Amino acid sequence: MPQARLLQLAAQGLLAAPRRRARREDVVAAVERMRLLQIDSIHVVARSPYLVLHARLGDYPPEWLDESLEHGRLAECWAHEACFVPAADVGVHRAWRGQRAGHWAHRHAQRSRREHPAGMEALLERIRVEGALRASDFESPRRASAGWWAWKPEKRWLEAWFALGELMVARRERFQRVYDLAERVLARLEPAPAAGDAELSHAAVRRRFVLDSVRALGVTQARWIADYYRLKPAVDERELAPLVATGELLRTEVAGWDAPGYVHPGHAELLEKARAGRLRASRTALLSPFDPLVWDRERASAMFGFDYRIECYLPAPKRRYGYYVLPILHRGRLVGRLDAKAHRAEGVFEVKALYLEEGVEPTPALLGDLARAIADSAGWHGTPRVRLGRCRPASIAPALRALWR
Repeated sequence: MPQARLLQLAAQGLLAAPRRRARREDVVAAVERMRLLQIDSIHVVARSPYLVLHARLGDYPPEWLDESLEHGRLAECWAHEACFVPAADVGVHRAWRGQRAGHWAHRHAQRSRREHPAGMEALLERIRVEGALRASDFESPRRASAGWWAWKPEKRWLEAWFALGELMVARRERFQRVYDLAERVLARLEPAPAAGDAELSHAAVRRRFVLDSVRALGVTQARWIADYYRLKPAVDERELAPLVATGELLRTEVAGWDAPGYVHPGHAELLEKARAGRLRASRTALLSPFDPLVWDRERASAMFGFDYRIECYLPAPKRRYGYYVLPILHRGRLVGRLDAKAHRAEGVFEVKALYLEEGVEPTPALLGDLARAIADSAGWHGTPRVRLGRCRPASIAPALRALWR
């Protein structure tokens, strides 16, 4: 099991610390490795996609992600949820749109189209004539009072056309989407999606997403595959058997598992290293709540013995650890979590609470790595002064503070 964890970390780009400073092209490479990068707008610390990349790349300019979108190296679409995906994959995702009829975004989009056909067509025509626009470019006399995040009608219609595939995101300005006709965005993607991808059958797209999920996860049980792209129905061993027979997947036994593991042949060398016990973890990092490593609660529990729930959507009295809690990765294990907030105006990175998992020994090496990871994250946020609140165990607080002096 420990080597299986390390294989998954290697596939995700989280096994070892970066060997050099990040370059622009590393942003796209990291998304290609993960296959997708979930978008979330909560800004208590960095927004999630930037934080996911920081865990893998270290100190890098966040605007590189925005530039990759604007220059057509990445695109946005619905995948696991709303995600950045490699430009080359866009055709496959567009082929999948028709299979997402049950998704809430698609249901809302279809309802908007039924109820507001004239308004939606007028909005689409304005973009066709004027070019890419933001929601703020539409001054609505009416504001929605409830429902779809209380958005004004034009924002809902923009999102509806995005879900339906008529609009895509040309770029972001201050993280706000700038929408343009899909045909114009598709024309500048680099590399361009393969011809015919958008016409792939349901079976072909599902097979592609199954293989990509296994590759992104390094090693996985069948039951964890569907969540990566939110496939329905769930993937089972019977579906994977033909892929194993053709060599498109490798089947392996993992100590402690009651089901076989599956590995993409692109990771055959990593698999052999894992079998020989030759994978070594050196990375310590703070993870986003929406990091692919932890977003599947059942998988995180089975792989890492880490029971993690995203609590920012819970009422405050029901939260156990805090609002925006970051899992702590340390040398191949998930050893704890911290509730953080970046006070940018003050230059302060506040650790409201820090919890080590039961049974994790706070050795000097662990505390040193953790102090550096927090300090590195704080500096990257532009909030270099760390303010530490309560800790569990309480005895680690003085040691951590001493390391930041």
